[in-house]
Amino acid sequence: MAALTFYICYIGARPINRSWMQPQEHILLKDFTTFRIGGPARYFVAVKNTEELREAIQFAHSKQLPIFVLGGGSNVLISDKGFPGLVIKIEIKGIEYKEREGEDVEVIVGAGENWDDAVGHIVSRGLSGLENLSLIPGSVGAAPVQNIGAYGAEVKDTISWVEVFNTETYTLEQCSKEQCQFDYRDSIFKKPEGKKYVITRVGFKLSKKPNVNITYKDISNYISEHKVEDLSIQKIRDIVIEIRTKKLPNLKEYGTAGSFFKNPVVLKEQYDELVKKYSGLPGFTGASHGDVKIPAAWILDTLCNFKGYRDGDAGVYKNQALVLVNFGSATAEDISSLSEKMIACVKEKTSITLEKEVQIIF
Repeated sequence: MAALTFYICYIGARPINRSWMQPQEHILLKDFTTFRIGGPARYFVAVKNTEELREAIQFAHSKQLPIFVLGGGSNVLISDKGFPGLVIKIEIKGIEYKEREGEDVEVIVGAGENWDDAVGHIVSRGLSGLENLSLIPGSVGAAPVQNIGAYGAEVKDTISWVEVFNTETYTLEQCSKEQCQFDYRDSIFKKPEGKKYVITRVGFKLSKKPNVNITYKDISNYISEHKVEDLSIQKIRDIVIEIRTKKLPNLKEYGTAGSFFKNPVVLKEQYDELVKKYSGLPGFTGASHGDVKIPAAWILDTLCNFKGYRDGDAGVYKNQALVLVNFGSATAEDISSLSEKMIACVKEKTSITLEKEVQIIF
């Protein structure tokens, strides 16, 4: 659900253009993350185009620094000790529309665009495909990395290509949808072979035909309960925003990274055994790595009673057991400790090991 990611790499030296503005030093990263947690970056720079990105990479090369690529800061937990290298915040903007044959339109979006702002702009143009992914925090460039998904849709369903800057060859390259190796909350950009890439633009294949997706239970229930007859893509976006607003904390009030854990995928045999033990355990077939996907929130709430749990300023949101919250002055260690406690409970009750969706920098 959340949309940010990063990578770290060490690279060899190259000459730097001395006319380029030097990065800032000792900038607090908590000011750039939705968790409101994170110590100082040794160096920090925001880049608005590929040339500035090139210069930033050259700066890191010249000083043999590790690199941390930052998007919207919405899916990361950074140590209070900070980051010892160069943090590059991607602020490459722009939305371009290209007509294609038939009902299709190619939409090219800069990696630094705010995800939900871009979705809102695209929906206002009457283009279908992204409306179910409304109100996900983060940047456009981070969306393919995580293969963000919500309410019955994943971003891979609409991506046609991803433009990247190769930090080894200093060239812009275009990765096809197949080359991105998309999977559940996963892509090549999270794998070792993809760590050399910095995403600069994303190409989406969208439709002028309103192919609305109302298969997800929360959406279909809302439509039924409110007797909704208008099934335009704008209405679907409005419904998703209303549902998410009720379920998730307001980022203006709390620090959070959204869903902290992935939903586990298990073999059908294991699911059947768990249902015998825990009547009512929900499961959804068709998962890519196994037979059944189980909602982690159900386990954390029903079996472990974590919804609304609080330990100091670290806690779990009252309306969603997947969401960890910084209520004020929680440290990265506080949040991490709570997450491990939750993982241990799920393991004890179900033998399932929860996988963290949020990226951890310690």
